[in-house]
Amino acid sequence: MRLVRKLSPPTGLSLTAAGVLAALERGGPRRLTELAAAEGVTQPAMTQLISRLQESGLVERKPDAVDRRVVTVHITRKGRDELAYRRGVRAERLEGLLTDISPEHHAALAAAIPAITALTELAGVTS
Repeated sequence: MRLVRKLSPPTGLSLTAAGVLAALERGGPRRLTELAAAEGVTQPAMTQLISRLQESGLVERKPDAVDRRVVTVHITRKGRDELAYRRGVRAERLEGLLTDISPEHHAALAAAIPAITALTELAGVTS
């Protein structure tokens, strides 16, 4: 996690906020309760986070198409652009670091990818 933090640009988004945006981008609109459970935070904390993201134009709340009493959170174009920017900066910075390590370390990292993937899938973690 330290490496991810170090590689991420200082945009003012917390890792939790970026994680929520990524979850919305990947999985589509979600209820606040679903987002809170997925991120391991309380519903009031998620409500505050979503309010800040909405004020920044990164998400929007809309009535559910099936049950109009329910509100779902949607990522906006600006939210998608923010994620793309963050990912681009991280990839560029990581590429710079990878050019400075030995071929042996490259091979070790490549060999570790299947194990890391298996662990993240078992833990229910996605990018």
